[in-house]
Amino acid sequence: MIDPAKLPAPPLATRHAHSYERHGQTVSDDYFWLKDPGYPNVTDEAVLSYLKEENAYFEQAMAPVRPLVDTLFAEMKGRIKEDDSSVPRKDGDWDYWWSFEKGAQYRRWMRRPTGTDEPGQVILDEAAEAEGKEYFRLGALAVSPDGKLAAWSSDSNGAERFTLRIRDLATGADIETVSSVVNGGVVWSAGSDAVAYTEVNDNWRTFRARLHKLGSDPESDTTLYEEKEDIGFNVHVGRTQDRQWIVLGTNDHETSEVRLVPAADPSAEPLLIAPRKAKRQYGVDSAHGKLWVHTNDDHINFRVAVASPEAPGEWKTVIAGSDQVYIRGLTSFAEHLVIEERVDGLDQIRLRTYEGDEHRVAFPEASYTASLGTNPEFDSPGFRIGYGSMVTPDTVYEYDPATRSRTTLKVREVPSGYDASLYATERLIVSARDGVQIPVSVVYRKDFAKDGKGPLYLYAYGAYGIAIPPSFSTDRLSLLDRGWACAIAHIRGGDDLGYGWYLDGKAEKRWNTFHDFSDAAQGLIDAGFAAPGRIAIQGGSAGGELMGVVANTDPGLWGAVVADVPFVDVLNTMQDESLPLTPGEWPEWGNPITDPKAFGLIRSYSPYDQVSAQAYPPMLITGGLNDPRVTYWEPAKWAAKLRVTKTDANPLLLKINMGAGHGGKSGRFDSITERAEAFAFMIEALG
Repeated sequence: MIDPAKLPAPPLATRHAHSYERHGQTVSDDYFWLKDPGYPNVTDEAVLSYLKEENAYFEQAMAPVRPLVDTLFAEMKGRIKEDDSSVPRKDGDWDYWWSFEKGAQYRRWMRRPTGTDEPGQVILDEAAEAEGKEYFRLGALAVSPDGKLAAWSSDSNGAERFTLRIRDLATGADIETVSSVVNGGVVWSAGSDAVAYTEVNDNWRTFRARLHKLGSDPESDTTLYEEKEDIGFNVHVGRTQDRQWIVLGTNDHETSEVRLVPAADPSAEPLLIAPRKAKRQYGVDSAHGKLWVHTNDDHINFRVAVASPEAPGEWKTVIAGSDQVYIRGLTSFAEHLVIEERVDGLDQIRLRTYEGDEHRVAFPEASYTASLGTNPEFDSPGFRIGYGSMVTPDTVYEYDPATRSRTTLKVREVPSGYDASLYATERLIVSARDGVQIPVSVVYRKDFAKDGKGPLYLYAYGAYGIAIPPSFSTDRLSLLDRGWACAIAHIRGGDDLGYGWYLDGKAEKRWNTFHDFSDAAQGLIDAGFAAPGRIAIQGGSAGGELMGVVANTDPGLWGAVVADVPFVDVLNTMQDESLPLTPGEWPEWGNPITDPKAFGLIRSYSPYDQVSAQAYPPMLITGGLNDPRVTYWEPAKWAAKLRVTKTDANPLLLKINMGAGHGGKSGRFDSITERAEAFAFMIEALG
């Protein structure tokens, strides 16, 4: 049991008076010094010393529960098929797949000639590339159309600056290093003689797309597109499903603009589809000499339109926008438009022929998650679909549109055993304080008693229009089998119930997200799943911001709070234009520099600014020294301020990964340790 009374005194960061004024208001920030002025190089000895002290305190505090951490780790690892592999997928003359060797932390990427049973050729062995590194993350991996080369990128410290290399697949040797400041996808030219990629600037913004011709000096690479108009926009590259075009996109959270260049002649002048228009989003695919457009220009839930390359900005509606159907995206295959959508919060996949006949794929459960899988070929007779639910392990189907039948290709194995009949899932509808109905997905063992005694695990995100689906989790079984119920609150700020659901939780409506979460918790209490103080909550990044807000507003509801890489210093970050992502975040949160209302709103909920002298529940806070998304000083400052302000004796732990970034440790087993620590902390806190 974590007992602060039996531990040495926790670290106390020194306080240095610092304040600033804006819009007639004075803001104090006594822990401003924790931001190393040399960031992204963190060398300040006082900063590093404090972080190391916090990490040492974390280890001391967790020592009594290490046996539980070890037990949870063993359980979680035991549910992972160590020699796992994906279902091979055909792409031209080859079948491609990934595999894990037993005991390996990382994947091997493989291929073999289609129609053969050969053992396979190793394209890339992540484990070999990661050897000797504290951190390794594969970014892009793309094989050239002629099958002879692979373009691949990797990050070795979590800072999300990837090095792009070209590999000769005949020898396995890297023959060129293209750039060390790459982020995003890589696309080959049709002739296999060039690659398109995107680079980040000093502020981690993907500001330009470049074209590298094999054998040339990377310093002479052509710039295909550079974003000079708006510092909040980011550039990306992709390709159309028919592989006729390389896509050059630029966007922020509200507005997008797309250009195309021929894959056969990527040096050609880019074709602008339509100039950017504030708050208009669109994406483009290509088939049969036409452009297929997904856009929100005349309906909040998007429509599907068609255009010609000769008049790319003239869009004719194919599927109109609908209040009931949220069209999330489209892919244009040879015989069908495949449209991913959501109806009443549930995923749907619609297939539409170019003559207009259409149907939806039927799925077996009332609550589930489904998505179009990896389907690289344009002319494909069937489609890979991913499926799962809170009780059904991840499943890969092959869907035949001619017979409208599903063939199961793979079901996620749980080597230590899993009996779905022991568990039940349901979808609750909870009334928020403004009367809006909030869906909540819950899973529990069938012997769980809804008597209000809990314990309950509650998760949410609630930002950027990212929905948290009711999907399967093997880690979650460690809580369920200990008598917990686990829930996901589908709160505003995500796009669970349509794009309007997202808009109703962003910027000036941000408080809806926080209220929805607390109201969902109250609804679960009313339904007998828990009692106040018997709910453990967890969220990361913007979900960590959520954790910080509700810890301030409703501390009595929670028995434990786990905030991973939490975006909690919101007011300061949104005023710091030098930070990597700030300008691009203004459409999401508001710009407190120029807008007094945005300043006041953000200050009203910013977790760091709203820490108060009250009792807080047990809290575990994590961060990453190399994190470019939520900088390390946000969780560090928040923990420091909580330590000297809160009035309780509950444990408050801060763990900063000194060699990782936003995603924590790399490697499939190393990352389990951190999840086991979080679960152990919650189990101990709730008793």
